[in-house]
Amino acid sequence: MPTVDHRRAPLVEALRRYRDAGFAPFSTPGHKQGAGIDPELRELFGPAAFAVDIPLGGGVDDTHFRDDTLRAAEALGAAAWGAERSFYLLNGSSAGNHAYLLAALRPGDEVVVGRDLHKSLLVALILTGAKPVYVAPRLHPDLHVGLGVVATDIATALDAHPAARLVAVVSPSYCGVASDLAAIAEVCHARRVPLYVDEAWGPHFAFHPDLPPSAMASGADGAVASTHKVLASITQAAVLNVQGQHVDPDRVATAVGMVNTTSPSATILASIDACRRQMALHGERLLGQVLDLAEDARRRLQALPGIAVLDAVRLGLAADEFDRTKLVIDVHGLGLTGFDAEHALRERFRVGPEMSDLVGVVCLVTVGDTPASIDRLVAAFTALSREHRGAATGGADLRSSGSVLAPGTQAMSPRDAFFADTRAVPLAEAAGEVSAELVIPYPPGIPVLAPGDVITADKVDYLHRGAAHGMYLSGPADPNLATIRVVKEPLFGG
Repeated sequence: MPTVDHRRAPLVEALRRYRDAGFAPFSTPGHKQGAGIDPELRELFGPAAFAVDIPLGGGVDDTHFRDDTLRAAEALGAAAWGAERSFYLLNGSSAGNHAYLLAALRPGDEVVVGRDLHKSLLVALILTGAKPVYVAPRLHPDLHVGLGVVATDIATALDAHPAARLVAVVSPSYCGVASDLAAIAEVCHARRVPLYVDEAWGPHFAFHPDLPPSAMASGADGAVASTHKVLASITQAAVLNVQGQHVDPDRVATAVGMVNTTSPSATILASIDACRRQMALHGERLLGQVLDLAEDARRRLQALPGIAVLDAVRLGLAADEFDRTKLVIDVHGLGLTGFDAEHALRERFRVGPEMSDLVGVVCLVTVGDTPASIDRLVAAFTALSREHRGAATGGADLRSSGSVLAPGTQAMSPRDAFFADTRAVPLAEAAGEVSAELVIPYPPGIPVLAPGDVITADKVDYLHRGAAHGMYLSGPADPNLATIRVVKEPLFGG
């Protein structure tokens, strides 16, 4: 096996060579290394950013799109993430979800999929025409946090649907809970079914022993990871890792080419290259610091009246089943919704959380944090705790990743419902109808309703309450959700 030199960063090196060579570009992008850019944007970004905003073909490599430099960078990525092949992505983990399912499935195939799937996985089901067999993650009885999809539930689903062509799960969850992927992989492979993992929130798992095992280390056949979420690459950057022969890797490569832009940004790709180098060389040390900062924040926040922060102990999980860099901070004990808390954090303290829901907020601790940033976060919550002593606004059952996401009755496949003739009905009267829309609180991007779902009264109630408190909903034609589009003539069991 050839020696891997992780000190190399082929894409970064190629960008530097291009910048230093003094080219006169007669190619895209039209701003030509910043010469034609809007002056205010140049001042905001800095001229250096535009000097290396160049295309992959005709910039990093020649115009014949051989992509030799990208292939070299991806080979280093595969070594770093423990994969046989890696593909660098320009549309986040969404592109990886679309590509892998397009490679693995055909129209009408059944796929066993965790019901806490991200919007992009649901869109992949629509694109492929596959029929989901939903498996719900186990829920904590009091905290209403998903505790991961369980291998025995996957086995039950596969035994009931022996024609299923793929299992797809999300791990870790938005709240940081990791499923036992090794056990799930064993169940899948015993039935010769590939396992795909939406590991968008776990790109760092491969680089520190105190984090949950990565999907590749656990035997998954494919996994996508968003390097931009908790590591240091540019927004939209992600990597799709594959191994084994359950799904043809060349077919995956073809699908990646279909979903990635044909005008790839060398800047975004180089940021993945540099992120890989940083993690391969220094990841364990850097992530050790991150874990220390996150534990310090969790300890101090837990001590505040009215504030609760999730951890493995509260959830009844083993240490390697929870990502300690995630701060899931419940504020309903202050008489606030998470939306209220996020508004106060942003407007008063200039602290920006990752997301909020009716129960609390989620904050990420990453390689970009310092003791000073943690102090600022804790100070903001200390002020909220001191100022608010109201009754709880509601129970943890209102959490956007909780029981409201349980699988219901599917009347049609997502694709059939999405393309069906539809009509708009008031949300208050929608129970019993078949949804033709994706209705997704964003973030976290987990669908409350998927096309083909029979709408239930509890989901209508949840959406009413969320919309009343300012929840942002992705998917519905009516952004205020006064109405929802439903299938005009559903074919139950289709």
